[in-house]
Amino acid sequence: MRVAVLPGDGIGPEIIAQARNVLAALKLDLQLQEAPVGGAAYAAAGDPLPAATLKIARDADAILFGAVGDPRYDKLPRAKRPEQAILGLRKELGLFANLRPAQVHAELASASALKADVVAGLDILIVRELTGDIYFGEPKGIRETAGEREGFDTMRYRESEIRRIARVAFEAARKRAKRVCSVDKANVLETSQLWRDVVTAEAKGYPDIELSHMYVDNCAMQLVRNPKQFDVIVTGNLFGDILSDEASMLTGSIGMLPSASLDERGKGLYEPIHGTAPDIAGKGVANPLATMLSAAMMLRYSLGQPDAATRVEKAVSQVLKSGLRTADIYTSGTRKVGTREMGDAVLSAL
Repeated sequence: MRVAVLPGDGIGPEIIAQARNVLAALKLDLQLQEAPVGGAAYAAAGDPLPAATLKIARDADAILFGAVGDPRYDKLPRAKRPEQAILGLRKELGLFANLRPAQVHAELASASALKADVVAGLDILIVRELTGDIYFGEPKGIRETAGEREGFDTMRYRESEIRRIARVAFEAARKRAKRVCSVDKANVLETSQLWRDVVTAEAKGYPDIELSHMYVDNCAMQLVRNPKQFDVIVTGNLFGDILSDEASMLTGSIGMLPSASLDERGKGLYEPIHGTAPDIAGKGVANPLATMLSAAMMLRYSLGQPDAATRVEKAVSQVLKSGLRTADIYTSGTRKVGTREMGDAVLSAL
C-alpha cells in the first residue's frame, strides 16, 4: 500500500513526523513517499503543487497531508500561493467528499467553549461537498464597473454533484444514528433550492434514514445552542467550510480534529483541519493528535485496515485519560507536554 506523505508548511512537518512514527509502529506493509507541497514546494520548485508531487499523489493509494500556508507568500499571485496546493489536489484527484467528525472526548469536555453538559458525548459528522460551489464556479474575478472595482464569484452546482454527496451522507448515516440534516439557504438562493430538491429526491432511496432540512444561519446557531441534536450534516462547499470550523471548536480545540477527502472509489487525502500555525512552528508545542487521528481515518477508509485504525484511536483516548495535554487543550490539573512527548505517549499506548 502506497502512501503519499505531504508535510507542507508551518507545523506540518512536526505533526506529520509523529504520525509517521505511529504508522511505522503498526508494522503494516506501507510504502511512504514524501514530497513538498504548499510554500515549501514554492520555495523548492516555484509552484505550490509541482508536477512531481501531483504524480506521487496520483500514484498513491492514500495521501497523508500536513498543512499549507505561509505569510511570506501572501503577496504572490493567487495561483502561486501555498493554499492553491490543496485546492489543486482536490480538483485533480476528484476529492469531492469531505468528512469531518466532531467528537468530544470525555476528558476534554471541560475544554470546550460551551458548558460541559452541552457537549459531553457529542458525535457529529459533517459531510461537505468539496469540488463545486462558489469556490470553483465561473465566472469570477475583479473588474472595473462604473468607476470602481467590483468583485464577483459564481455559486454553481449540478444535479449530479449534489446527488453523489447526498449518497455519501446517507451511507455514512446508515453506520451511525440514521439521521441526516441537509443544510442550505433555499429561501434566498436558487442553487440551494436545487440542492434541497435533489437531496429530497435522493432520500427516497434511503427509507431507513430520517432526513431534515435547515437553513445555514439557523444551523450555525443550533450548533452552539444544542449541537447533540445532529448526527450527520450534509452541505455545500461554502457552508461546509464555515460550519465545520465552528463545530471543531465545540470539541475544545481545532487541534483535535481529523478529516478525510474522498473520491468516488474511496481513495482519500487525510489531514488535520487546523492550519499551519506559523506562530508556534518549530517550537515543538503543536498538538499532533489530529494528524494521528487523520492517519487512523486513512487506515480505515482507504487502506482497509480498520483494526489498525482502532488501535490508534484507542491509544489517543488512553493518552488523554492519562492527563497529558498539549498547550491548546491544557486545563488545570493536567500535565502540559510538547509535540514529541505527546507522540511518544501514543506510541507507548499502541
